[in-house]
Amino acid sequence: MSSAATSQALLADHGPCRSQVGLLIVSSNHELRRELLSSLQSDLWDLQEAVSGAEALEKIHSDNVTLVMLDPRLPDLRAEDFRDIVQSQYPAVTIVPVNPHTGQPVMAAPSPESICFEVVRKIERAAPLRLGVAKPAPFLEGEKTPQTDLPGFVGAAPSVQRLYSLVRLVAQRDTTVVITGESGTGKDVVARAIHQLSSRRLKPMVVINCAAIPEALLEAELFGFVKGAFTGAVQSRIGRIHAAQGGTLFLDEIGELPLGLQSKLLRFLEQGEVQRLGSTDTFRVDVRIIAATNSNLRQLVQQRNFREDLFYRLSIFPIELTPLRERMEDLGLLTQSFLAKFCPQNVTLTAEAVSVLQQHTWPGNVRELRNVIERATILMEQDREIRPEHIII
Repeated sequence: MSSAATSQALLADHGPCRSQVGLLIVSSNHELRRELLSSLQSDLWDLQEAVSGAEALEKIHSDNVTLVMLDPRLPDLRAEDFRDIVQSQYPAVTIVPVNPHTGQPVMAAPSPESICFEVVRKIERAAPLRLGVAKPAPFLEGEKTPQTDLPGFVGAAPSVQRLYSLVRLVAQRDTTVVITGESGTGKDVVARAIHQLSSRRLKPMVVINCAAIPEALLEAELFGFVKGAFTGAVQSRIGRIHAAQGGTLFLDEIGELPLGLQSKLLRFLEQGEVQRLGSTDTFRVDVRIIAATNSNLRQLVQQRNFREDLFYRLSIFPIELTPLRERMEDLGLLTQSFLAKFCPQNVTLTAEAVSVLQQHTWPGNVRELRNVIERATILMEQDREIRPEHIII
């Protein structure tokens, strides 16, 4: 039987295809749910929504749900675990993954045995109409959204898929993590993803940039101080470590931490206690440490600019991010996500503009690409296409 004939048969046999289809939109992103609900309003759908995997399973169990539009970024379950539960307990329910950036269904080749294909195509046609997302440029067409991703991180290259696996493994532990990679590769995004996927996500994530605070103030910022500890200390204050109680402390640019403070940070890591400047009292603190650097810490150790014992204490679980030039297959996905962010209108890239992006080596990595796309969407003014003159590199 041809695929067209099979689809005709499904439309005839599949009850919900003849009347309203119970369609459940599952996403913790309020804006994405709102836009999808608005764009899909019609007599075809009996629309419902859920903000988590648990709520979605409850609605599937109690209501007449036939199709599920699934944002893979569930706050409580891994998307693949959710799919396994639905497929085993509710085999008549079809799950349609959606791109978390655009709301567009991510379709594999049609499988008539498991899906009411024509209905899903109607979703595909309707969903982007009011989402305000950019129309994919030619080199973006056919790009696949990864099956498992991280909050805020975009990519499907093998190295990125490996990153997703590592982050999800370590997020469930309290293990200290050090993230390395060139500037602009997304180290802060990965750190936040680890926090958001961990059991500490409801507690604070405190960020301190070790390179941005003068050495004279950094110790006070980290450990806190009591009134009168130094000139200008007019009242007592807890430090950033203490402020992260129960959550995560992200030490960005850890390679810039002064040697004098490295021993104190090591003592905290080993004992879990902080002592404020000017005080003999110590406080027990439960904090998970994530560090990041674009420096070569091993080289800094050899140069005696970084303590070897602190290096090994931080490097229990190292994660290295790949520069953009080594995962150019993700250029389309990244460009698409930035276009959706910066331009609410349908936009295309000319072939010449695409060529400019593809030929650049991106020394500034994803951050550079983000800036280039944002600048291009401004320079094109009222146009609906990005041309080479709009791409300033």
